[in-house]
Amino acid sequence: MTAALSCQSVSRTFGALRAVDGVDLEIRPGARHALIGPNGAGKTTLFRLITGLLRVSGGQVSLGGRDITRLSEVRRARLGIGQTLQHASLFGSMTAAENVALAVRRHVPPVPVRERAVWARVDELLTGVGLAGRGRVAAAALSHGERKQLELALALAGRPRVLLMDEPAAGMSAADRARLAGLVRALPESVTILFVEHDLDLVFDLATEVTVLSLGRVLLTGTPAEVRSSPEVRTAYLGTARDEPLFLGEADVPAS
Repeated sequence: MTAALSCQSVSRTFGALRAVDGVDLEIRPGARHALIGPNGAGKTTLFRLITGLLRVSGGQVSLGGRDITRLSEVRRARLGIGQTLQHASLFGSMTAAENVALAVRRHVPPVPVRERAVWARVDELLTGVGLAGRGRVAAAALSHGERKQLELALALAGRPRVLLMDEPAAGMSAADRARLAGLVRALPESVTILFVEHDLDLVFDLATEVTVLSLGRVLLTGTPAEVRSSPEVRTAYLGTARDEPLFLGEADVPAS
């Protein structure tokens, strides 16, 4: 099966610093694949290399088997890479619906657009991310959690094949995190998801596969259970392989 997204020996250097060092990564179609690691592991840099915001120093990035390494960020988006950012990028003075309408119009063919179709799509997207009835509210007046939901609607406007989510739960309350988890679970399998998240309990609640980065390199890729039980992962996070809970509820997980 062709990977939805893959990296082959991807590297990025900044002078003498090798921020991403020969990363091999394969995301299967329909996966909810988490990318985790300690601060400075290279997660955000790798995300930027995948989206095209940064150029690779070496290696190859492929989307559905197609080499996209030298394509621009805009071209990659048109081919099906969507993203949500750690810090919301919204027009605060515009309503939630107006923000989504702008995103919808960006992804329609360059022909006269039927406004009725645009607003029908806006309503569909807002409902899909749990913001039905909030379309007339200015983006700046939404709660932090609602702004994250709105960011998701913007990303989905382009009907992405692969959706990259950079710390989607950052700053959220427990209730907002639970709501976000439900929204992500409800997304169709036609949308493959790669996400970075520091809330490890949310990671293991959502992910079907997990890749751990450490010092710019892949430490381990495996199932949530394999990553939970790995002494190498424990050492990367804690600086030691000592036997203490790293994840909430870990005491209830059988030893492998």
